[in-house]
Amino acid sequence: MNYKISVLFRAIPVLMGAVSAGLGGYVLAHASDPSARVAGLVLISLAAICLCLFATAATIIRQLIGRYTALDRLLYPVFGFAVTCAPTGYGLYLRTGPETSPPDFVAGHVIFGVGMVCACVSCVATVSTRFLLISENSALPEGSPPRSPAPFGPLPVRILTTLPVLAALATWAWAFVLLAGGGGGAPAGRFTAGHVMSGLALVCSCLIGLVASILRQIQNTYTRRERTLWPGAAAALGAIGIAWALIVIAVHTRSTQLAAAYVLIGLGLICWSILSKVLLLALVWRRDAPLANRVPLIPVGTALLCLFLSAFLFESADPAVIVSARVLVGLGCICFSLFSIVSILESGTSGAAEDD
Repeated sequence: MNYKISVLFRAIPVLMGAVSAGLGGYVLAHASDPSARVAGLVLISLAAICLCLFATAATIIRQLIGRYTALDRLLYPVFGFAVTCAPTGYGLYLRTGPETSPPDFVAGHVIFGVGMVCACVSCVATVSTRFLLISENSALPEGSPPRSPAPFGPLPVRILTTLPVLAALATWAWAFVLLAGGGGGAPAGRFTAGHVMSGLALVCSCLIGLVASILRQIQNTYTRRERTLWPGAAAALGAIGIAWALIVIAVHTRSTQLAAAYVLIGLGLICWSILSKVLLLALVWRRDAPLANRVPLIPVGTALLCLFLSAFLFESADPAVIVSARVLVGLGCICFSLFSIVSILESGTSGAAEDD
């Protein structure tokens, strides 16, 4: 990989995080209505996902350009998990305060869900510390035994595969509690927080497949069944989120309910952005994939869809719908950050094979 291009790919998640956090800070500073507080806090928290994606990008790129050190192997995963603590802790603080206002009730749940997504992305950064082994294993014949000694021992494997599952389960459980009416707060707040938490749970579930794909290819235990399992699961989860949102739009009429549905569409598009990474890993594993270099167009398309939908929603006069328009800008930033990651993967897998 060209060094200047590597700098660009590492800068993209940081810049997208700055855009999301900057917009969130601007909204908090220049708008006083309660809905603006929700949008501002959520936008700032979405920047944490971009920073975790930066940790993943830097981990892989430093290996590809031959500058990866023992300090990097420790620094970037630790950075990702340290960033995770910020939205997770602040979300719990907002939710468990002595006098939780309706905006803080919604924002607290959503920010906690963002923290769960950050935890899953940090697991991706951690398993990527042996990324170069993917190309080596892919060059081996089909049916070759697992690497010995294993790059990751039994305990790290269990931890790295369990953490995303636990994060997804926690987010799903909290979402179902809210949707069942047991989460406290105003009914509209439960509806909004529950649906957005469900979308974040879909994203966490997609990241389970990404962690498993990278880890099993590094261990050389990736199977033909997984070649279709993980991409199919990511595609289905994204479709579920978008279909769920369209049903809500068709059935409900209140602006708060519509706003939750629009955000759910954006989260479904993030699932499809993650699909591009899982799909690329499956396509280039032990076979030629001439169309692999087109896969990075998927997150570009999802980012544009988020921004186009946001532009349409900004024309609304309803404050609740404006919240979803603002949040969709942050979701579009995450999609474009994922474009950076999938481009790096394409360069490090199919690109490396073509150079050989």
